[in-house]
Amino acid sequence: MMRAIWASFRMRLILGAVIWITAGLAVSGWVLSELFRAHVTEQFDEELHGHAAELAVLAAVDDTGQPFLHRRLSDPRFLPEGSGFYWRLAAPDGRAVSSASLGNRPLPISQVPTPQGVERHAFVEGPTGLVRLVETSVRPAGAPAIMRIAIGVDQRLLDQVLARFNWTLAASLLFIALGLTGAAILQVWFGLRPLGRVRNALAAVRTGGAKRLPDDLPSEVRPLAADLNSLLEANLDMLRRARTQAGNLGHALKTPLAILVDESERLRASGNASAAEIIAQQCERMHRQIDYQLARARAAALRSAPGVATQVEETLTPLLDAMRRLHGRRNVEFSASLTPGLVAALDAQDLSEILGNVLDNSGKWARGRVQLTAAPSPPDQVLVMVDDDGPGLPADAYERVFGLGERLDEQTPGHGMGLAIVKDLVMLYGGKVWLDASPLGGLRVSLQLPAVA
Repeated sequence: MMRAIWASFRMRLILGAVIWITAGLAVSGWVLSELFRAHVTEQFDEELHGHAAELAVLAAVDDTGQPFLHRRLSDPRFLPEGSGFYWRLAAPDGRAVSSASLGNRPLPISQVPTPQGVERHAFVEGPTGLVRLVETSVRPAGAPAIMRIAIGVDQRLLDQVLARFNWTLAASLLFIALGLTGAAILQVWFGLRPLGRVRNALAAVRTGGAKRLPDDLPSEVRPLAADLNSLLEANLDMLRRARTQAGNLGHALKTPLAILVDESERLRASGNASAAEIIAQQCERMHRQIDYQLARARAAALRSAPGVATQVEETLTPLLDAMRRLHGRRNVEFSASLTPGLVAALDAQDLSEILGNVLDNSGKWARGRVQLTAAPSPPDQVLVMVDDDGPGLPADAYERVFGLGERLDEQTPGHGMGLAIVKDLVMLYGGKVWLDASPLGGLRVSLQLPAVA
């Protein structure tokens, strides 16, 4: 799974962007959260410091030594019971006065008093949970001794503020992450579009729709396209030279063969018919061998060449017309059932050679009917089946008839090369051919050929 993901440039870029966006926003979120925590904590401490200063100004004692305030604190949050904001003013003899928010519950104070004018911060267990406490000492006017002040706020209030901020921060960062990820995906898609054009252009070259890659590509891809175009041109030039040389060789061999055939006719005319027949037979055999080897050489050169593609229907239409004329004297009917749009990854001449040999062989043996069926066969293949209503073959002869020059019936016209050529050409293109009993009662020849989407 991971190997398949990393095999894609698009997935690499997108995953890299997602990782960096996630890491960057996570670090940013943590830093912002800590900065906000420090700021809010400092703000709470400053607020407690202000309340402690106000409480120190308002503190007083009466004639009996009972502490009291000249007026209540200005912050109303000290009034509702259990509000989380508390204060306490205590005399050395234990008498004290507390905020209304404490009710009758105590607010713990340290046993060791702080020096006058010095603040001490601590955490104590208050009426509603952990309390953030500030302690100091003050000596009101007319007071016989120093009095202790304790003022605090529930830690849960600070935690609630931080939790609300963190939730809002997380939602905001998540929204930003989704937006940045979408932008990264869009950027990767837009940036890799030229590679898609190159891929489509190569597919067009492979299927014969184009001869070269386009030149109007981005500067980063243009050198690659130029190198591929040079390679395609060199490959096509090499194929043209190879086919020309093969044709020249065939022509050079066929000329002496034509002379030998002519000499055999002279021998037959002079009365030496047996020698003439031997020479004619051997010349015909060599002629078929030359055609066979030229077909193999052509297929071997073209099987991996780009742009080799042939419409099956366009090749079959003239072939069927020719077969109807050739075998019409025997009243053999040829019919075809084709899936429209089939394109085989074969040279047109080779496909015509393959199907022509198979149809001709079926027409020779058919009693009155030959049926051809062509349909797509996954993955990326074309399945062609040719059925006839002839006598068929025993199963042990299915492989033997593909032998070079193999003939099971010497009375039937032919040289035993057709099916051998068919098998070699099909296998050279990476396909398969096999025989089976036909539903029509004769023989079925099945061809599995490479296809072009």
